[in-house]
Amino acid sequence: MQTAPLYLTAALYKFVDLPDYKAMHDPLLACCEANNVKGTLLLASEGINGTIAGPEVGVRKVLAFLHADPRLSELQPKESWSDKPPFLRMKVRLKREIVTLRVPELDPNKTVGRYVKPADWNALLADPEVVVIDTRNDYEVVIGSFKGAINPDIKTFTELPAWLDAQPSLQGEGAKKTKVAMFCTGGIRCEKSTALMKMRGFDEVYHLEGGILKYLEEVPPEESAWEGECFVFDERVSVGHGLMPGPYELCRSCRWPLGDAEKASPHYVKGVSCPQCHDKRTPEEKAGLAERQRQVELAEVRGDVHVGARLAR
Repeated sequence: MQTAPLYLTAALYKFVDLPDYKAMHDPLLACCEANNVKGTLLLASEGINGTIAGPEVGVRKVLAFLHADPRLSELQPKESWSDKPPFLRMKVRLKREIVTLRVPELDPNKTVGRYVKPADWNALLADPEVVVIDTRNDYEVVIGSFKGAINPDIKTFTELPAWLDAQPSLQGEGAKKTKVAMFCTGGIRCEKSTALMKMRGFDEVYHLEGGILKYLEEVPPEESAWEGECFVFDERVSVGHGLMPGPYELCRSCRWPLGDAEKASPHYVKGVSCPQCHDKRTPEEKAGLAERQRQVELAEVRGDVHVGARLAR
């Protein structure tokens, strides 16, 4: 008989003026640790971003702690469940940006694209006049995206402005009449990417409200335009419709998502290498990774969690 999932995951972000964000660090970390909640939360003067997970009662207490701050009272987490802990430690980090784009004059609190509800997103995708751009990184896009979306093939979000600069169809005054729709995992990157397009003078810029996660949560599979899985930054690695954990694992050497085909490759060595990175590690590095994997497996036999098993992204 199946048991109910034990761990509640809450992905959240909000752009809001937090001049005292440094003073928020210690109380927030203490609240998470006191309630056995793990994950990563980023604090900056422009707002908060991150994902936490743990027992439902603990996660609810942390969310209540955040909502008690009037500036965060409208925070709307995206929730999902798993039967294994998605995170192995708790981190609260102070950052210059809660999602790094390195365009200092940009302010998503002032202007962003038009929000499109998940239920209305398919109609936008079907419009031949709309340019749909996936703003995520290459290792995320490789396992799933919306049919017909453009993949910028970027390694980090900070590369997006340069990619946009290199697109002839998006240059010049005439191009500013182009309809542009952008999407990302949870919505936060699109707050900045659509703000960037508006700052550049584009009139019609759209943004999938709540990101891919909200779409997969609300849109039934039989009506979905999504193909594949959605990469997530925790031990689930990927989720599908209904936000159910997917079949992917993570290469512990390069953090690339691995499906059955990659794991069947002769270049795949669990914890050491995969087809993406097998030729990018020295023999000494591979030996160190192999030892780490051995320690992880020994810890599993003992019923412990080895620190080497955690995600680094």
